[in-house]
Amino acid sequence: MTKPLRKAVLPVAGLGTRFLPATKAMAKEMLPVVDKPLIQYAVEEARAAGIELFCFVTGRGKTAIVEHFDVAYELERTLAERGKRAELDLLRAAAVEPGSVVTVRQQVPLGLGHAVWCARAFIGDEPFAVLLPDDLMLCDTPCLAQLAEAYRETGGNVVAIEEVPRERVNRYGVLDVERDMGRLVGVKGLVEKPPVERAPSNLTIIGRYVLMPEVIGHLARMERGAGGEVQLTDAMAKLIGHQPFHGLRYEGRRFDCGDKAGFLEAQVAFALKREDLAPAMREILRRYA
Repeated sequence: MTKPLRKAVLPVAGLGTRFLPATKAMAKEMLPVVDKPLIQYAVEEARAAGIELFCFVTGRGKTAIVEHFDVAYELERTLAERGKRAELDLLRAAAVEPGSVVTVRQQVPLGLGHAVWCARAFIGDEPFAVLLPDDLMLCDTPCLAQLAEAYRETGGNVVAIEEVPRERVNRYGVLDVERDMGRLVGVKGLVEKPPVERAPSNLTIIGRYVLMPEVIGHLARMERGAGGEVQLTDAMAKLIGHQPFHGLRYEGRRFDCGDKAGFLEAQVAFALKREDLAPAMREILRRYA
């Protein structure tokens, strides 16, 4: 029987250099899309998939991320006294269970694989999800919930995938496909940021994973890959042949909010999904068309 998927790791130690000067004193994961920070979207997506425990892999200057999920007694009391019930309900809906969030520090920027390894004590011997908040998902069924269902179906590692133009494969982890079954893709190999002419496919991994704890043993070897960093893709590739490994063509859209253009598009898309904001956004778009 597969173990329940209860834990999620959220690597949030990045410097956010592509968004300077906004991120000089503010964590990039706290940048808002409409009225919620990126990190809140990721946590809400994870909770919708049944995740109960969260580990934020942080760095210096990232304390606001943790405080965002804490109880703000003074603010709540002020809202209650002023009769602002709707705002108070919004705050309380975002709260997490006491003791459900832990943090660890990634003291040196050695890549995504190193960040996940930093959470090894939290992960223990359980399957776990990894969510990269820069990848903001707009899905009818939350992306991680789709992955969790695929994990229960296959009993092994599952990564969210999408097709990209061939000339862009060198930006991603790329699948070497064993069997394409439509929604699910059997994987026989993974390559991190390959040269375009050597990429085994144009199916690439995005920032949503369900992984088995054995990946930590491979990460612990601290082998350097692309960019001189400890690559999560390289460690995942070593699980193939020993455990089930699949890619999932998720249903929905991804916005790369680590990129300024992707961040701006996300503002438009998420505003248009809101009944209270869609008319105003359409009018704004007409003005600038």
